[in-house]
Amino acid sequence: MKSLCVYCASSDRLDPKYAAVAEAAGRAIAAQGWALVYGGGKTGLMGAVARGTKAAGGKVIGVIPEFMKARELEFTEADELVSVITMRERKTLMETRADAFLALPGGWGTLEELLEILTLAHLETLHKPIVILNQDGYYDDLLRLFDRIVEERFMHATIRGKYAVARTVEEVFPLIERWQHQPGDAKWYQTR
Repeated sequence: MKSLCVYCASSDRLDPKYAAVAEAAGRAIAAQGWALVYGGGKTGLMGAVARGTKAAGGKVIGVIPEFMKARELEFTEADELVSVITMRERKTLMETRADAFLALPGGWGTLEELLEILTLAHLETLHKPIVILNQDGYYDDLLRLFDRIVEERFMHATIRGKYAVARTVEEVFPLIERWQHQPGDAKWYQTR
């Protein structure tokens, strides 16, 4: 069974439209016959995507640090709940268990996870699909920053082949299925 790693917010203070899309993403994961791999939480978009996956009959694999379990933040209905000590262990385990990655809207933690996985793809140590769900333009400013990074020559334009952008949940799996590894610029590390 393939697994989709989802990065997303854990906050419960969000506009309900974000939870609705996260839940729809969970249902889509189950409908595709994939498992969800995520941060193991029960709150915010994390909880919504897990509940959506479970409600549609899908498998949920949570990876959660002990300090979050101590605060009773884990999704206890997960099919598999893996406890780790550090956030770094959590990210590594999620990365190794995933066949593809999806970033839903989120805060610093989500951005950090997304940028790390994009960096691994850029460095050619990861060859898996990465999709950014740009719900209601949430990631517009980040995508503009990516364009500026290329325009200012901090990175080569080949980075654009390392991720795809979806506007809706319905676009996510077609992008994953069509994804093909795009090698980076072999001279990315050289100064010119």
